[in-house]
Amino acid sequence: MISNRKIYLAFYFLLAASALIRGFVAGALELGNDEVYYWTYAKFPALSHFDHPPMVGLVIRFFTLNLRFDGEFFIRLAAVALGTASTVMMFIIGKHIKDALTGFLAALLYTASFYGSVLTGLFMLPDSPQVFFWLLTLCLLLKSLPDRELKPASRRRLLLAGLAAGLALLSKYHAAFLVAGAFFYILFYNRRWFRVTETYGAFMLVLLCCTPVALWNLDNDFISFTYHEGRVGITASGLQPRYFLTELAGQFFYNNPVNVVIILATVFSMVMGRRFLGREFTRIILWISVPLLLVFTSFSLFRSTLPHWTGPAYLGFIFLAAAYLSEPRKSGVPARLIPWPAALSILFFLAVIITATGQIRYGWIPLKRWGIDDVTHDMTGWRQLAVKLAPVIKRWEEQGQMKQGAPILTFRWFPAANLDYYAGTRTGNPVYAIGTLERIHKYHWINRQRGNLKAGSDAWHIALSDDYEDPSNLYGTLYDTIIAADTLTITRGADTVRKAYLFRLEGLKRDMIFR
Repeated sequence: MISNRKIYLAFYFLLAASALIRGFVAGALELGNDEVYYWTYAKFPALSHFDHPPMVGLVIRFFTLNLRFDGEFFIRLAAVALGTASTVMMFIIGKHIKDALTGFLAALLYTASFYGSVLTGLFMLPDSPQVFFWLLTLCLLLKSLPDRELKPASRRRLLLAGLAAGLALLSKYHAAFLVAGAFFYILFYNRRWFRVTETYGAFMLVLLCCTPVALWNLDNDFISFTYHEGRVGITASGLQPRYFLTELAGQFFYNNPVNVVIILATVFSMVMGRRFLGREFTRIILWISVPLLLVFTSFSLFRSTLPHWTGPAYLGFIFLAAAYLSEPRKSGVPARLIPWPAALSILFFLAVIITATGQIRYGWIPLKRWGIDDVTHDMTGWRQLAVKLAPVIKRWEEQGQMKQGAPILTFRWFPAANLDYYAGTRTGNPVYAIGTLERIHKYHWINRQRGNLKAGSDAWHIALSDDYEDPSNLYGTLYDTIIAADTLTITRGADTVRKAYLFRLEGLKRDMIFR
């Protein structure tokens, strides 16, 4: 029998080591395309946004003290802190549904998950607050819904679950599966909950939390919902096996292949009739997790999807896997603190993290020379671009050929947000994204806040070699003259990451009014 003291010591060590590693990496790496975009949510707060509800921007503002500290570490501090809190929630839930060992193993498998530790515990994405509130909601539901006597403490927990689910929905729309799962559990297994006011109060709290999103969408023709409907709707092209296989491969990797194998072994064991977790807890977890997994995986049969959309479903599966691993393998033989599958999962995670961090920072593996697209370039060279761009812009301004603070124009939300965070804030040049709503996203509203551009004014454009669009095609009808001003070379070690071609856009032909 493993003592609780030993389990708790192991958990505290895991918690501290994970937080320190993620905190170090948070300050060492440049922000990714999505992260700088969500920084604009904090810089330009609103009741909601084109792509997502407002929570991610709010937590960035909170942890950066209203953007007073806005370096990469502080932008990601919310993710690191919430990721640590989520690890604690994994332990608490695992301990509640079975025992302390299950809680520790749940926290361990969560830490070994790239979705858990990296996408939500390191990178600043809407998933970061969503996962914390998701787990908080799940914890409260597991502590309330199975109660047949509907004790006052359980009723209070259900009310709090409604508030937590509402905050999860303010983070990401996927949290609707929490509400649906709770409803169907009550409907099929414990209808007594329909007799008490707290149940309806919980649902009202969910709706109340969603009020800002509803008001914003009402004022903007429900653009968020139509946008997401377009991302998941069935297309006329029919079944797309390639998208489906890509989705499965993404889920397999994002959740750590070792974890997925453990989960599959757990499911097989359950199908064969083995019971290692209480029936009511299993039902709640499955009613929340399985529908989410099936819905978003089925979308991939028809169109391209993103593997992290199913990430919250795997949180529930981790609890089942932890309960499975905490069972003794043989009668009379106690379970191990860290079974070999869990140890293998952590080792695989660490190997990938070390390799990926080194690749992003130093380009250890010459992928480009082997003809392989190096996706780590997206998080490389933006600091260097800002440093090299500032004196070039200043030189043109001092020569009197460009006005100080002339806007930087680009054509899509990325690289607009990258240029905004790294270059614009350093040089004092506001960034505008000019294009369709589907391409510029939140910049449709940022352009309005930054103000109209007057006829006769000039602007800059930075064309990137790895994301190049001809400025003449983009702005030829808007400006009298487009002049190549300079070329900046961005390097990583001995390799060129990209070239940035700086253009002067002279003589705006007519007022550019943003409505």
